[in-house]
Amino acid sequence: MISVSEESESEVVARLWQEHLDAKFPAGLRGAELDGSDLVMLDAAIAGCVTTWRSNGGVLDAKRLRILRDCISELDTVLPLLMDEEELRYYKRLHRLATITSQVDPRLTKDTRS
Repeated sequence: MISVSEESESEVVARLWQEHLDAKFPAGLRGAELDGSDLVMLDAAIAGCVTTWRSNGGVLDAKRLRILRDCISELDTVLPLLMDEEELRYYKRLHRLATITSQVDPRLTKDTRS
């Protein structure tokens, strides 16, 4: 697998984030729950974590990492239930944002073996 540099991860997140900000929330999902997931809250939780990731130079604290991993799990359940193209595109983009920003901080994974 080819490693993606931090700079290109930041660029991908910046592009996806701008697309997300430009997109309207799917009207049919306002106030909707699918399989017990509140879709507005799922959007808001991921948006908060992505904003923090961008503000902190690509780093998240353990609490936000946990939130994103929970959101990814919810999205894995919700995505197959979405039938509308716009809704699917909206939540697939959120899934990708959550996945990229939840990756382990590269500073914590350096090989420290002597």
